[in-house]
Amino acid sequence: MTENICKVSDKNEKRTLIVIIFTVVTMFAEILYGYLTHSMSLLADGYHMGTHAVALSLTYIAYILIRKLSNSPLFPNGTDRIGTLAAYTSSIFLGFTGIWIIAEAFERFIHPLNIQFNEAIIVAIIGLLVNAVCIVIMGPCENHSDGKNKDYNFKAAYYHILADALTSIFAIAALIAGKYLGLVFFDSIVGILGGILILKWAIELLKDTVKILIDMKKC
Repeated sequence: MTENICKVSDKNEKRTLIVIIFTVVTMFAEILYGYLTHSMSLLADGYHMGTHAVALSLTYIAYILIRKLSNSPLFPNGTDRIGTLAAYTSSIFLGFTGIWIIAEAFERFIHPLNIQFNEAIIVAIIGLLVNAVCIVIMGPCENHSDGKNKDYNFKAAYYHILADALTSIFAIAALIAGKYLGLVFFDSIVGILGGILILKWAIELLKDTVKILIDMKKC
């Protein structure tokens, strides 16, 4: 059983590193063009992807620690909870980012800026395509556990990517509505919805990981 868990973790570690590279490159592109095109939904998607880059990095670091410390006498009960701690930490980052996006979207709603829709739509579509590639690379979430031993570290990273793909879709819908229907305010509304989605995900992830960490303290 331990050998199978190690094999699963090793595969997840490699997949996570590849996804981190894709995520970081796309994050910088979306944030840069979000500022240049004055698109709140694109900025929200870019910063949301930034939180995923942080979360994925924590996931990757946790895998390294799990592998390096697997035979350490400091962890007689195993190192699997290191991954849970990484997921807990990433949920906090995610929550603060959601609050910031909501606040920024409200500011843009009150003081709107001109949006360069063509450029923003192109970059948002690229972001969505990158998310789709990352999901394919990671594979179905249920395939990354071993029996009753769930890889919560990978599960956190996986749902970060799914949430980011959804906000990319929101961003594209908002930009198209603004360009072809004149609903420029929809961009800020989608930014707010994206922030709420991030907060919802952060709270759910926080609840799941806290339950596990509290159980650890009771042992």
